[in-house]
Amino acid sequence: MSNLKLAQYQCLTNLNLYDSPECISLSTQAATGRHLRITSNHQDTAVEVCLCEDDYPGWLSLEDLQFLQPAETVYQPQFISTAEIQQHIPTVIAFTQAAKAQDNYYLWGGTVAPNYDCSGLMQAAFKSVGVWLPRDAYQQEAFTQTIDIKELQPGDLIFFGTPQKATHVGLYLGNNCYIHSSGKDQGRNGIGIDQLSEQGNKVSQAYYQQLRGAGRVMKSYSPDPRLL
Repeated sequence: MSNLKLAQYQCLTNLNLYDSPECISLSTQAATGRHLRITSNHQDTAVEVCLCEDDYPGWLSLEDLQFLQPAETVYQPQFISTAEIQQHIPTVIAFTQAAKAQDNYYLWGGTVAPNYDCSGLMQAAFKSVGVWLPRDAYQQEAFTQTIDIKELQPGDLIFFGTPQKATHVGLYLGNNCYIHSSGKDQGRNGIGIDQLSEQGNKVSQAYYQQLRGAGRVMKSYSPDPRLL
């Protein structure tokens, strides 16, 4: 395994990536067909990799190397215009609502059905129409075009967190409602719809107190071409 080339591979099945070589805490997931690079020599239990579509790093268990195959062609991001993205918003919303209809729970690091974290659900929903977002909520906030809350349209992202950093994200549905995957502490332990209001239920109130702002998806993420 020490002779693995730093080349691109494709996932033959959904794979878990971890935040350390001990492979204990999930960092993200790689859906079937995704491209990744092995970026360092392996440890005793894992190799460090980087997903090509969103430049997201993680550790892959050595046991899962059998589920990789060399990529026949390197990943090439596809251009999609802002107008095309807006045309696809109903499909993005439908994806999240279909995900909500499945039995699910909040999974930190989850990006594949049925269990997602907040930003993983957003990434998967836009990926369903060929649009890539960065992986984490704070990255998605920086990637989108900032808009005023009063200008919210269905399909916009709403960000929550601390004054310093976005830690949660939801998808605006219209009528002052948004859909998101929230955890056990102050959420629903899964996907639900809440109000963007301090007058709503306890979950709505808790997140409204952490409201940071909103952003509109204007483009699809393009990884650094020097790394592909």
